[in-house]
Amino acid sequence: MYRTVPAVLIRVAACTVLLCPFLAGGQSTPLPDAPMPAHQSGEPRPLSASLTLAPLPAPAPDRNSAPEPQPAESAQLTMFPHSQTARYWISGQANSIFQGKPGFHSPYQGPNSLDSAQEYKVSIVDTLFLGYQAHRNQRYNTDFIVDFEEAGGRGLGQALGLAGFTNLDVVRNPYLSTAPYLARGEIHQTFGLTNKMAESDRGPFSLATEVPVRRFEVRVGKMSLPDIFDINDVATDSHLQFMNWTVDNDGAWDYAADTRGYTVGGEIEYDDPKWAFRYGIFAMPTVANGIDLDWAFSRAHGQNWEFDWFHSFLRGRTGATRILSFANDAHMGNYREAVQHYFAGLTPTPEITSVERFGTVKYGFEWNNEQYITSNFRIASRFGWNDDQEESYAYTEVGQTVLVAGDYYGTRWHRPQDKVGAAFVSNAIKKDHQNYLKYGGLGFILGDGRLNYGRENIVESYYNWHAWRGLFYALDVQHVDDPGYNRDRGPVWVFSVRGHVDF
Repeated sequence: MYRTVPAVLIRVAACTVLLCPFLAGGQSTPLPDAPMPAHQSGEPRPLSASLTLAPLPAPAPDRNSAPEPQPAESAQLTMFPHSQTARYWISGQANSIFQGKPGFHSPYQGPNSLDSAQEYKVSIVDTLFLGYQAHRNQRYNTDFIVDFEEAGGRGLGQALGLAGFTNLDVVRNPYLSTAPYLARGEIHQTFGLTNKMAESDRGPFSLATEVPVRRFEVRVGKMSLPDIFDINDVATDSHLQFMNWTVDNDGAWDYAADTRGYTVGGEIEYDDPKWAFRYGIFAMPTVANGIDLDWAFSRAHGQNWEFDWFHSFLRGRTGATRILSFANDAHMGNYREAVQHYFAGLTPTPEITSVERFGTVKYGFEWNNEQYITSNFRIASRFGWNDDQEESYAYTEVGQTVLVAGDYYGTRWHRPQDKVGAAFVSNAIKKDHQNYLKYGGLGFILGDGRLNYGRENIVESYYNWHAWRGLFYALDVQHVDDPGYNRDRGPVWVFSVRGHVDF
């Protein structure tokens, strides 16, 4: 019912322009409706450029996370120009990723292991962005945002066996419909506290071209939390940057979402030239990594707080630091209790679902920094932690994560919109979670049947090539040590080719 003419055009263009989709015939069935959207890359773009989705939106540049001025190409960076004055917004994106891996060492496999055989898979995500400025007053702007999305393809090994999975554009559940679905439906309201204005990039998640330098912003409806929280312009967009789940997002942030990466709720934030603060409360899924949300906020919800400090640690450069915390209250189980039930003979293996109950709270925090070193080179770092006593419920199975990443624009070789990036991320889980997997327990992502524990260390690098207007291609390689925290298996090499179009 959602297959509008623009959506069909996006789908057709994706299949004809991108390199990867023709390989999809190698898959026996289409797959999950996709993951969390990718966010905006934060690359220097002219005002006419559209934001690209990232299973998540990008913050307005007035948050001061905006990059330093860069030499820009005269050509537009979307296939079609977008009006800076119209009340409406219509744009789209198509992203296709081909991934392949050779076979790797694996003396055993469990139900949730990454398959050790050689394989390849293709994913594709198409998005139609629609927006309308209902109230255009600069101090009190109102946007109505409605986005439709469709996704197909599978992840390597059915997207199982890696805490830091290699493709953010797929989800684990192979049984979701591949029909288009409502990705976002939200109201975005600005309440200005001053008449002093700052420029803002117009895009699918914020239609104003100017915003008050001091203001409140409110969002209510269906959205993806990485649209708003945990933004990092170096590592936040699987469509133009890195592809790994725990590089583009904080893996220890078990943010409220269904299996596609979306939820319903509300967020309020205060923005100032030097800092910002936001708070949001959102619905949790009814089961771990489930598609259905629990609408009873009194018994299940996820709360998120984030403070942004727009400060550079290098004189004359741009930088930002963000501190995020979260607390999830949902029908979750406890790893230690599940293992105790197993030793008591109550279950044949540890089963987290046997000890689930309402009132269980999981909490954590994150430190997130981005910093320009030169006009073309910038670095990023994250440290994420959660208590990891309660079951991983919505995003992935990580109790602690450490990330260092960087990217470099191609200005020196006369390709200012090209970019090369490299990242290292190290993921870990705590002892109770380790024991749960060691004795044969299954999470929604991991479970080899046994475990010889080691940190899951991942290195990723890419080159993103701007071909023409809104058309981009990328080559990407990832190396995973101790997949699923298991020293008995791996290492794993994953090679990727990506095609991306912004309409």
